Amino acid sequence: MRSKHSPPFPLLEDPIELARHHGWRGEVYRDLLAIEQGEMTPQEFDARYLFERAILVLDLTGFTETTIKGGPIASFLQILDAHKTCIPVLRELQASYIRTFADDIVALFSEPGTALDAALEIHVRSQVRRELEIDTPDHARCCIGIGFGNVYEIGPNRAMGDEMNRASKLGEDTARGGETLVTEAVRKHLHSRTDVRFEEQKNDSLIFPFYSVERD
Repeated sequence: MRSKHSPPFPLLEDPIELARHHGWRGEVYRDLLAIEQGEMTPQEFDARYLFERAILVLDLTGFTETTIKGGPIASFLQILDAHKTCIPVLRELQASYIRTFADDIVALFSEPGTALDAALEIHVRSQVRRELEIDTPDHARCCIGIGFGNVYEIGPNRAMGDEMNRASKLGEDTARGGETLVTEAVRKHLHSRTDVRFEEQKNDSLIFPFYSVERD
């Protein structure tokens, strides 16, 4: 509930004006303002926006080095190459949502098995690209994190919540080039798969368990 005391400065509380800055959609701002004002319950908000999704977060390794050595156009071409290689895989595996920004890609799936299949295939095709074009060795390698659970279908990635945060941490900050890391929720859901193996990893900067995945 909002405090009864108003600050001595204006607040932007028009949901349409707030949405123009590309944070959330207008209706999300409207409903959050309604919660703040006691006109909507958190449970009602959950019923409207909370969904179960598998989240794949992909980052490129070597991007910064390419920018420093080759300049911005070289890095743009590196991103282009990644988009040309990765997006067809995500489409083939029927991702429900794909968003690219800078050297990252976020894709949503209905279940984690398909997200994992997409990650493994992306690594295969990226390796083929590097082997076929040996005269241009700067093809970036993909670092991928996958989470699975309830997330709020809001924001630019249409996924906000703990598993989105974990997938982002794994894909953007932790995974090495060519590596796929998954959360505990993903491992539990896919524990019966016999074509892959999960190996628990350690990282002192992370407070949650996570696993690397390779084909068996």
